[in-house]
Amino acid sequence: MNKTDIPQIDPPTELTYLALGDSYTIGEAVNQAESFPYQLRENLNGQSLHFSAPKIVATTGWTAGELITGIKGETFLPEYDLVTLLIGVNDQYRGYAIAAYRKEFIALLKTAVAFAGGNAAHVFVVSIPDWGVTPYGAQSGRDVKVIANEIDAFNAVNKEESLKAGISYTDITPGSRNAATNTALVASDGLHPSGKMYKEWADRLSPSIIKAFN
Repeated sequence: MNKTDIPQIDPPTELTYLALGDSYTIGEAVNQAESFPYQLRENLNGQSLHFSAPKIVATTGWTAGELITGIKGETFLPEYDLVTLLIGVNDQYRGYAIAAYRKEFIALLKTAVAFAGGNAAHVFVVSIPDWGVTPYGAQSGRDVKVIANEIDAFNAVNKEESLKAGISYTDITPGSRNAATNTALVASDGLHPSGKMYKEWADRLSPSIIKAFN
């Protein structure tokens, strides 16, 4: 038997993934492999999808408006198979107006869909976690109940606009509040999520992505 007699199987085509956001997308204070996008990729690759390493456009401290500006300075593939968007905590932290956030978030949704080749079904929005429950939040001198209410208000906007645009929305905020009693969910800096919490996000999000790709 020579080589031409052996049935050939094409290698799996790697899908592309673009992650847009802020410190929660970078994975501030954890190793890259523990970050949300990389754990999501690992999760999906274990379920018969084959994603290359994610392209991450995010910087710690970015607001929605700063993400819009940051995108303009990057280079991209013509389109991506998967796009995630998680933005808004810094708008809340700085006390920015909800109305301004709504306008910028709508613009980011349109940009995300364009990056996905116009396929809104391949764009996935993740809610803003509640940083007020972390040790940093407790020591910030700010009212943690006010923080929670403001986070909920920003999330109400990004959820409404995501669903209006036909985009999948994953609410990780309730789970993020478990950090109030479980320090294993908080990174060493006392503020950002640990790899364990990021894994919970990936686990919550992956079923919707699998469904969209099947």
